[in-house]
Amino acid sequence: EIGKGGMGEVYQAKDTKLGRDVAIKVLPEEFALDTDRVARFQREAKLLASLNHPNIAAIYGLEESDGTHFLVMELIEGDTLSDRIKSGPIPVEEALKLALQMAEALEAAHEKGVIHRDLKPANIKVTPDGNVKILDFGLAKAYAGDQENMSPMDSPTISAAATQQGVILGTAAYMSPEQARGKPVDRRADIWAFGVVLYEMLTGKTAFQGEDVSVTLASVITSDANLTLLPPNIHPRVREVINRCLQKESKKRYSGISDVQYEIEQALSDPSGVFLQPSVLPKPKKQLQLGIPLVAFMVVLCLVAAGVAVWFLKPIPPHEPKQVMRFEYELPEGQQFSPSTTDLPLLTISLDGSKIVYSTAKGLFLRSLKEMDARFIAGTDGTSIQPFFSPDGQWIAYWSGTDRKLKKVAVSGGAPMTLCDAEPAGGFSWSLDNRILHGESTNILWVSANGGNWEPLFELESGLLGVPQMLPGGESVLFLDGITSPGKIMVHSLKSGESKELLVGVFAQYVKTGHIVYGVENNLHAVPFDVDTLEVIGGPVSLIEGVLNTQYFWQYAVSDSGTLVYVPGGSLAFSQRTFVWVDREGKEDPLGAGPNSYEDYFRISPDGTRVAWSTSESGNEDIWIWDLARENKTRLTFDATWDLEPIWTPDSRRIIYNSGREGRVGIFWKAADGSGKAEKIATLTERDIAPRSISADGKTLFLVEDGGERSNNVGMLNMESDRAPELLFQERYRETDPMISPDGKWLAYTSNESGQWEVFICPFPDVEGGGRWQVSTNGGDWPLWSPDGKELYYRHPDAIMAVSVETEPTLRLGRPISLFANRYVGGFDIHPDGERFLMLKPFARPDGESKEGITPKINIVLNWIEELKERVPVD
Repeated sequence: EIGKGGMGEVYQAKDTKLGRDVAIKVLPEEFALDTDRVARFQREAKLLASLNHPNIAAIYGLEESDGTHFLVMELIEGDTLSDRIKSGPIPVEEALKLALQMAEALEAAHEKGVIHRDLKPANIKVTPDGNVKILDFGLAKAYAGDQENMSPMDSPTISAAATQQGVILGTAAYMSPEQARGKPVDRRADIWAFGVVLYEMLTGKTAFQGEDVSVTLASVITSDANLTLLPPNIHPRVREVINRCLQKESKKRYSGISDVQYEIEQALSDPSGVFLQPSVLPKPKKQLQLGIPLVAFMVVLCLVAAGVAVWFLKPIPPHEPKQVMRFEYELPEGQQFSPSTTDLPLLTISLDGSKIVYSTAKGLFLRSLKEMDARFIAGTDGTSIQPFFSPDGQWIAYWSGTDRKLKKVAVSGGAPMTLCDAEPAGGFSWSLDNRILHGESTNILWVSANGGNWEPLFELESGLLGVPQMLPGGESVLFLDGITSPGKIMVHSLKSGESKELLVGVFAQYVKTGHIVYGVENNLHAVPFDVDTLEVIGGPVSLIEGVLNTQYFWQYAVSDSGTLVYVPGGSLAFSQRTFVWVDREGKEDPLGAGPNSYEDYFRISPDGTRVAWSTSESGNEDIWIWDLARENKTRLTFDATWDLEPIWTPDSRRIIYNSGREGRVGIFWKAADGSGKAEKIATLTERDIAPRSISADGKTLFLVEDGGERSNNVGMLNMESDRAPELLFQERYRETDPMISPDGKWLAYTSNESGQWEVFICPFPDVEGGGRWQVSTNGGDWPLWSPDGKELYYRHPDAIMAVSVETEPTLRLGRPISLFANRYVGGFDIHPDGERFLMLKPFARPDGESKEGITPKINIVLNWIEELKERVPVD
């Protein structure tokens, strides 16, 4: 091994076929898991291999062995410029000759459209005979893929294993301002880096420095290089080269590196040399004045004494606040958020602010300050959502939708560790005492971060508790009571056992500066908070506008180091969904309702005239009804809490739905024409319940219970008697989404008894003794009966599936067939005519319409705490 970088380990090797020593760069393991990325790398590597220039280290080949991908490259003997500069500045003439070779290499690459993107002394070698060889040419682009926009912390070849501050700053310090701001780059980014390297060769100092990455980037963006450190009599052309290369605005730099070559050649060929010759001035005549030396000595001595006194007596200067910097990180292709999970937390940041993790349709990705771009966390998949860090930043915990478990995985990836059963609602956090907190119904629960069973931390009589955070000292918990809309931010003292309301808002986080940050409408607010007295000690201030959010979960996180990350609400196409009709061949027709933040559950009325859904367009989660003939919508519910998951009664006259209007999660119904008041059907003290289907005669309502035993269970209630919910299955598996057949004799549902979610069918009412049959194969959920009961549909990860069902004389299930690709989100329903499905899909702008502002992205604010302290003072 001869080196290690963010793009892999480097080894010296012997090419036994050609009898030569070569360098082998082994690409990271997670690289091979992304086939699209490998294909892009192969295309880019072919271009890089075409760079045939004596000052560019050659690429001989891109190979693969047992899933390991590696580059075969020219082995270069000699020291790097970084090694040379450690001994001090390089003599001016030698530095310019080396710089001229660098410029020639850059020109050859730029002519072929290749940009280095990470030119720095560590990537430049000088052979024993004085020849320059630039390493890793263009690998930053090849490794990152086709995206043009880089994050503010672009560091293509930073060692993923290196923790030495100098290594980190060594790369950040050579970025152009446009790279640091996350903007597209062109060859002028290399011209900037060339100027920084030349400056360092001549001065022995880095042009842009800082105590950490954020300060260094701030210096790149806002500060100028100290040109007074250059040799004072250096040739003016050389000084002008550095000055032009280091212009903050790229258009003010040289348009091409050939212009730099010309200036350096002119300086080297100047007959007077590379230094200005000092002017010769006549020496003044020496005058003999007795006594003057003694007087001068006494004056100087007095001045020195006065200076020393002033130095020791002067006040200590106040702490200089760090520069607040804002960046946008546009999510690359293949790493965009999963459209089906936008109502849960999508991203998190480590306490030290060095790592960001976000959830995508492929799995979890980690964006580190030490790496150029985000990398996939091996072991996770598209159902890995709601991530959160361990306090030491070495683990990521998340909820897995595959088996509905809480899991954790090392940030480096690997086999996930299952901790316990869990449900995604309520939110999670990892406390400093190695416990994971979770809000569920009226309970705040905890489990060891090493695994185990949930234990109650405290309980309230009513409410919908969630988003818990253990406050410093471990004696109190900040949490949300979300039974009303907007929610209430609460604090609970574990010593006194008392809870109290602090604020009206949602998704609160305590920040170590003594603030609570929380959401109101679409903005982030902050208030001063005394963690000892558990009292708010000042008024709220709005700080950030337009943060993506649902009713209770906001897409933001703040690190202890002061970095804020958030998803801008108005910029994401996936935050909008649209309804489409889809026939059995997959042909689409729009419903006509337009894009909105539609919830997953929706239903077509049995008479086929209307659709009921839930959205938060009124500022609250409410039920709306769409008239298919008139193509207009009306709002059905208006109460202050949320109303979700509507289903129709068989006569199409009422809507049954889930609501928190009485302080608990319960089931209500209301006339579909909006007349009259909502009526409670059922609530439970220990569990939450939600409706899923109703029998054709309207007598039996099927529901899902969630709560007491921490598992989903299928239940039912008799609409004609006391309406008391009762469980249908008494077993340890989890069941959900019960759908009764049109004839009322068969119940389809989803269960994890096979180890993953599959669709099952059993007779009704004899659900325990009549047997059961697995309908889906290789995963399935969201069962749905055809109107005539002869087919059962379900969602598969890759398609919407159909299975024929014969019940006479005995049950006979057909082979699952694919109807159309599953490119949709949320649930689905079928029109009573049986010919078309109603589906939800992420809203996409029409071709030709401006896409400005809709690219999925993460906003990053470095040193945001400085702004927080200034705008919301604690004292």
